[in-house]
Amino acid sequence: MSLLVIDKASGPTSFAVVRQVRALMGRGREKIGHGGTLDPFASGVLPICMGEGTKVLAFLLEADKAYEAVVRFGVETDTLDLTGQVVAEHGLGDLSATAVEAALARFRGPIDQVPPMYSALKRDGRPLYTYARAGETLERQPRRVTIHAFEMLRFQTPDRAHLRIHCSKGTYIRSLAADLGQHLGVGAHLVELRRTASGPFTLDRAITLDELAVRIADGRPLPLLSVLEALAHLPTVNVDEAQALVLERGQRMAWQVFSGGRELSGPVCAVRHGDAGPALVAVVAKKDDGDMKILRGFGNRSTSPACK
Repeated sequence: MSLLVIDKASGPTSFAVVRQVRALMGRGREKIGHGGTLDPFASGVLPICMGEGTKVLAFLLEADKAYEAVVRFGVETDTLDLTGQVVAEHGLGDLSATAVEAALARFRGPIDQVPPMYSALKRDGRPLYTYARAGETLERQPRRVTIHAFEMLRFQTPDRAHLRIHCSKGTYIRSLAADLGQHLGVGAHLVELRRTASGPFTLDRAITLDELAVRIADGRPLPLLSVLEALAHLPTVNVDEAQALVLERGQRMAWQVFSGGRELSGPVCAVRHGDAGPALVAVVAKKDDGDMKILRGFGNRSTSPACK
């Protein structure tokens, strides 16, 4: 099982990147997917999972993300970013670095965010963006997200702020930019976005598609990561051989026995330690009845301990 972190360039879709990785690595019809969509204009960290590694995709989507973004004030677009049509323009008034800094505090911590119409969220089986492109605006329920950090790196006079964001899953940075502009009374839209981290993966672990192509052509090793590294953001419980065998067979185990009394509910990585090192056995969670639910099993004894 293997995972690769791509530094996506601005321009291609996330699915286009997946296709290019498949072609470069000669993976044919093998399972391959990405761990969290980036808009075409956005760049940065895009985890790519291959083969059995695709089992961790759902858990990567649950991880926190970090971004650097550039917001332009005074102009609103229908997509909330630079790819859309301008729908309103406003004077900047007394906009300043001090005013933006003060406004950022309003959005730190848990907030309710309305998903944008130009998004892949589905209504009656159709993505919202299909309704938006047809000129329809549907009512959307706000979602609770958490902004762990919202900081200004610099203010570019007269109308742009360079920002750093650390947020929970499901946060729309486009919506955050538009809401910031609305709070300041001048409107805004997102003009640049770079994901600097997705869960445990950061830009210093990433490789561009061009670098990937060169390494493959030269026959050099690739910076493949293990499944355990991919799930480093989840808590871990060490299991012995007997417990590992129970999990591999999909048998019942009391959560209290598994957790050893720790205050855990899941997802949790169950890890077996052997002579060759740690191996991921399963990702599990606590059931309402106090037993364990296996979310994903990785207990194939033929899999190398590094889970690569």
